[in-house]
Amino acid sequence: MKSRRKFIQTLSMAGAAATLPLTSYGKQDNSGKMIHQVFFWLKDGEDVQDFKKEASVLGKCKTVKNAYMGTPASTEARDVVDNSYQLACTLFFESLEDQAAYQVDPDHLEFIKRNSDRWKSVKVYDFMI
Repeated sequence: MKSRRKFIQTLSMAGAAATLPLTSYGKQDNSGKMIHQVFFWLKDGEDVQDFKKEASVLGKCKTVKNAYMGTPASTEARDVVDNSYQLACTLFFESLEDQAAYQVDPDHLEFIKRNSDRWKSVKVYDFMI
């Protein structure tokens, strides 16, 4: 009887959690932190793995708090999914000022100088968290 009651309680809590808005999941942090996402479309013949090694320097810039990099996932094809890029970088900053400092960081500028002729297009999405 007790295990059945516990199961029903757990089930009802899971149902309630499923109806909560997305913003109620996890810890909310409104401290002005930001995320900088960069998507690269490389020129034909460019080696993605080699480019990824070059781009890894971006995560080592002084003001970058955290960085992730990867290639498109093999998710279900849908009209809203754009997986035409070859490499994406997501960089986390503590503030807009840190992101501005990143833009003129010598490692960032050197990466652009060494590699800008390797991509056809770059798209950036910045947002505050």
